[in-house]
Amino acid sequence: MSRPDAPDDGYAISYKVLERGTPVVDRDGGEVGTVREVLENRAEHIFDGLVLDTPDGQRFVDAPEVARIAERRVTLALDAEQAAALPERDSAGGATFRADVKGGRLSRFLGGGWKRD
Repeated sequence: MSRPDAPDDGYAISYKVLERGTPVVDRDGGEVGTVREVLENRAEHIFDGLVLDTPDGQRFVDAPEVARIAERRVTLALDAEQAAALPERDSAGGATFRADVKGGRLSRFLGGGWKRD
């Protein structure tokens, strides 16, 4: 049973309909920031995490650290100290690659036709 003074965060929803700007709180209800972006592993159709806008900049929250996604807020499984230590979002994204034009046919056949930038 919920406490009478607990705020109502609404029904649980899918990460696919989570809106940008939804408040994010730690497990004790302290405000951490707002949702900036929802990350999904599209190949496997699974929730990968969130990018948050916080007073200290953009932060990344991995999926297992998200306890509940609801209509009016997201609750993390982290306490205030852990939430404050969330890593910054990598603004560069993942690694980038370019075609290896010097690689021969055999290299391309074996999957070596790309060079990491």
